[in-house]
Amino acid sequence: MTSKNQISGRNLRIDSNRLWQSLMDMSKIGPGVAGGNNRQTLTDDDSTARHLFQKWCLHEGLIVEVDKMGNMFARREGTDASLPPVMVGSHLDTQPTGGKYDGPLGVLAALEIVRSLNEAHLKTRHPIEIVNWTNEEGCRFSPPMMASGVFAGMYSLEWAYNRTDAAGARFGDELDRIGWAGDFDVVGRPVAAFFELHIEQGPILEDAGIDIGVVTHGQGLNWMRITLTGKAAHTGSTPMSSRLNAGLGMAQITVLANEIALSYAPHAVGAVGHCEIFPNSTNIIPGKAVFTIDFRSPDQAVIASMDAALRAGANKIASALGLDISYEQAGALDPVAFDLTCVSRVRAAADRLGYSQMDLVSGAGHDAFWMSRVAPTAMVMCPCVDGLSHNEAEEISQDWAAASTNVLLHAVVETAGLDEG
Repeated sequence: MTSKNQISGRNLRIDSNRLWQSLMDMSKIGPGVAGGNNRQTLTDDDSTARHLFQKWCLHEGLIVEVDKMGNMFARREGTDASLPPVMVGSHLDTQPTGGKYDGPLGVLAALEIVRSLNEAHLKTRHPIEIVNWTNEEGCRFSPPMMASGVFAGMYSLEWAYNRTDAAGARFGDELDRIGWAGDFDVVGRPVAAFFELHIEQGPILEDAGIDIGVVTHGQGLNWMRITLTGKAAHTGSTPMSSRLNAGLGMAQITVLANEIALSYAPHAVGAVGHCEIFPNSTNIIPGKAVFTIDFRSPDQAVIASMDAALRAGANKIASALGLDISYEQAGALDPVAFDLTCVSRVRAAADRLGYSQMDLVSGAGHDAFWMSRVAPTAMVMCPCVDGLSHNEAEEISQDWAAASTNVLLHAVVETAGLDEG
């Protein structure tokens, strides 16, 4: 029987070539136009990817179950049937112009953990369940992290089923159409802990030359939609002093949002993302502007302060320009603090395996955010080239993928517990 030292020491590692080949094989499904992927949720390509993942799991002797949100759970039994599973995974869906690693790395790294344990004939006391969450990206059906949100009790199943895409298709109907509406209840599935590996989607690890990001917190966010109303008028014949220019107000508030975020740097960020002006014509002064400000921080008090400062400053700008202003809450997510024990296991695994590491705050949302509400949770991050993500040029190295998966392996197995019988 293999001793416990094989998992706690340096000698048990995943097969780097096999993991990389799995990533490349998955990336052939739903190819993009520039080397990445367009595998949006509940499309035919999403279904094909699920079938391939299911095939690989069944080959490893796993039991695959699908819940009513289409979440896939591939279970490797433990030696103690009374214990809940340690879950590990991410998502297989992508953005319309997505990369090959955002999401699939976490799912296929989890599969590689199981493959490595099977090869080493190692058993764990807790079961291990690989999970593929449905609709993490939220690009086709809003909001993102939707199925893990239902799992965590944040949204109802009925509400999720009734979400529609830009063409009016219902989430529930599309889930049925591709054949991945399962029979298992979404809420109430037992879980001992959850681990997720993801690319950083930022430049910090690569710039610092660090192998492993140990995610301690996730940023909360506040999305505020602002509407400015002035008066549309001819750009050539309206004197500058007589203009009620909603576009100008939007520009000044955009600068204000940037200044506020900078004042709380480096652990807060903010920007105007979506913006529209009306009537959006070359020779007409904008009479209306609608735009959304995205503020993020791991500290809820900071988010509240940024919001208050923005409103106060925007009100002054609108008043000075003679514009009406209104606000709408477009989205919000509380900051996340990951489980100290799970985080310490990630950190210890990196140390044990000889990888450099640093603590990170995740600036992007992940399924792990919702999972932290129902189970002890931690995240591992690996570098990505130039911090680029949600882009077909997204890239990581095979060595980065292997290092982060080795850390994930050790953290997951330490949590699941080796059976030494």
